Amino acid sequence: MSNTEWLLCPICKNKTRIKLRYDTVLENFPLYCPKCKIETLICVKQFKALVITEPDALDAEPITR
Repeated sequence: MSNTEWLLCPICKNKTRIKLRYDTVLENFPLYCPKCKIETLICVKQFKALVITEPDALDAEPITR
Protein backbone atom coordinates (compact mmCIF):
# COMPACT_ATOMS: atom_id res chain seq x y z
CA MET A 1 0.00 0.00 0.00
CA SER A 2 1.22 3.46 -0.85
CA ASN A 3 2.17 5.85 1.95
CA THR A 4 0.89 8.92 0.09
CA GLU A 5 -2.12 9.80 -2.04
CA TRP A 6 -3.29 12.91 -3.85
CA LEU A 7 -6.27 14.65 -2.27
CA LEU A 8 -9.15 14.64 -4.77
CA CYS A 9 -11.63 17.47 -5.14
CA PRO A 10 -14.99 16.41 -3.68
CA ILE A 11 -16.81 18.33 -6.45
CA CYS A 12 -15.08 17.32 -9.71
CA LYS A 13 -12.98 14.35 -8.43
CA ASN A 14 -9.75 15.68 -9.98
CA LYS A 15 -6.38 15.86 -8.26
CA THR A 16 -5.66 18.97 -6.23
CA ARG A 17 -2.22 20.29 -5.28
CA ILE A 18 -2.35 18.59 -1.87
CA LYS A 19 -0.64 15.27 -1.19
CA LEU A 20 -1.62 13.31 1.92
CA ARG A 21 0.21 10.79 4.05
CA TYR A 22 -1.70 8.09 5.96
CA ASP A 23 -1.13 9.89 9.26
CA THR A 24 -2.22 13.32 7.93
CA VAL A 25 -5.08 14.94 9.84
CA LEU A 26 -6.77 18.10 8.53
CA GLU A 27 -9.61 19.85 10.30
CA ASN A 28 -11.60 22.72 8.79
CA PHE A 29 -9.21 22.87 5.84
CA PRO A 30 -10.20 25.20 2.97
CA LEU A 31 -9.44 23.04 -0.08
CA TYR A 32 -9.17 24.95 -3.38
CA CYS A 33 -9.51 23.05 -6.63
CA PRO A 34 -7.57 24.60 -9.54
CA LYS A 35 -9.77 22.86 -12.12
CA CYS A 36 -13.30 23.76 -10.97
CA LYS A 37 -12.11 26.86 -9.05
CA ILE A 38 -14.26 26.10 -6.01
CA GLU A 39 -13.12 26.25 -2.40
CA THR A 40 -14.55 23.56 -0.11
CA LEU A 41 -14.18 23.17 3.64
CA ILE A 42 -13.05 19.62 4.49
CA CYS A 43 -11.78 17.37 7.28
CA VAL A 44 -9.36 14.54 6.45
CA LYS A 45 -8.26 11.58 8.56
CA GLN A 46 -6.58 8.39 7.23
CA PHE A 47 -7.20 9.30 3.56
CA LYS A 48 -10.94 9.81 4.23
CA ALA A 49 -12.19 13.29 3.31
CA LEU A 50 -15.41 14.65 4.77
CA VAL A 51 -17.00 17.81 3.35
CA ILE A 52 -18.17 20.31 5.96
CA THR A 53 -21.35 22.10 5.03
CA GLU A 54 -21.84 25.28 7.03
CA PRO A 55 -24.10 28.17 6.13
CA ASP A 56 -22.22 31.08 4.61
CA ALA A 57 -22.16 34.30 6.58
CA LEU A 58 -23.42 36.20 3.53
CA ASP A 59 -26.47 33.95 3.18
CA ALA A 60 -27.41 34.08 6.85
CA GLU A 61 -29.99 36.53 8.12
CA PRO A 62 -28.61 39.50 10.06
CA ILE A 63 -28.80 39.41 13.83
CA THR A 64 -31.09 42.11 15.20
CA ARG A 65 -30.94 43.26 18.78
